[in-house]
Amino acid sequence: MSTLEMIEAAAQRLNGHVRETPLLSSPFLDEIAGRKVLVKPECLQHTGSFKFRGAWSAISALTEVSRQCGVIAYSSGNHAQGVAYAAAQHGVASVIVMPSDAPQLKIDNTRALGAEVVLYDRANESREEIGESLAAKRGLSLIRPYDEPLVIAGQGTVGLELARQAGDAGVTEADVLICCGGGGLTAGISLALEGHSPGLRPRPCEPEGFDDVKRSLLTGHIQSNNAVSGNICDAILTPQPGDVTFPILKRLCGPGLAVSETESLRAMAQAFLRLKIVLEPGGAVSLAAALFRADEIKGETVIVVASGGNADPQVFAQALDFLT
Repeated sequence: MSTLEMIEAAAQRLNGHVRETPLLSSPFLDEIAGRKVLVKPECLQHTGSFKFRGAWSAISALTEVSRQCGVIAYSSGNHAQGVAYAAAQHGVASVIVMPSDAPQLKIDNTRALGAEVVLYDRANESREEIGESLAAKRGLSLIRPYDEPLVIAGQGTVGLELARQAGDAGVTEADVLICCGGGGLTAGISLALEGHSPGLRPRPCEPEGFDDVKRSLLTGHIQSNNAVSGNICDAILTPQPGDVTFPILKRLCGPGLAVSETESLRAMAQAFLRLKIVLEPGGAVSLAAALFRADEIKGETVIVVASGGNADPQVFAQALDFLT
């Protein structure tokens, strides 16, 4: 089980290796949202998303013997790149299981970072089964994308930074909107905020039609999605919340929020225009919720964790069409 102590230990291991991302703001975003909007752009992190944090946390905690055997992960792209890069920095071989319909940019980047990429059919094959089978055959250490305490601890370092930065800005009470798939980032941030800034309330954000976390929080029990593909927010499409993450979300999170594909694209456009940052659709759902679900948010200030920026050029061009 992940704890605040594990997050603080991960922060020590990450020190000097991770980028501390800032809090950005724009009066134009404030006007759309009807309140102050503070954005933490994890799209500026190594490999373009927060996933590098969890990957480094997990790999840096392996024994030397385990590192020599190599690591394996499964991911639609951001965890893939994070693990590939962190492994390369440690001199560790990596194998990444990725869906064949993942954005080509993410597949190409993962290979360029030195990983062996194994493609699978997201609709008909199980990445978990493939990953566990390859791990057993090759003696690799499996680094799960969210249901892994050391990964959650690494993602929680976002929350440590956020608590300090919000305090420096004089913000002690606010909803914190977090892009959410399996819940690793949301769980880690939630634990960090509980320990360091309990007035900041984490709230998971998802695409409409793939809002398993929102429904799970409403019912108090894990709910599944009917599909695992078919939305532009590929980075956060998961079958259901994790067994490790959901108890943390259930205990610490406020109600979930869900946004449309169009709203995600509009948020990408506004992030580019007003903050000069590039977000991918799945990394923009939190900003979309802040801008277009204002009536579901409380307080004078809302904090947004923009989780990733690995957008294919054609998708980004589609988003920019909303500026014309």
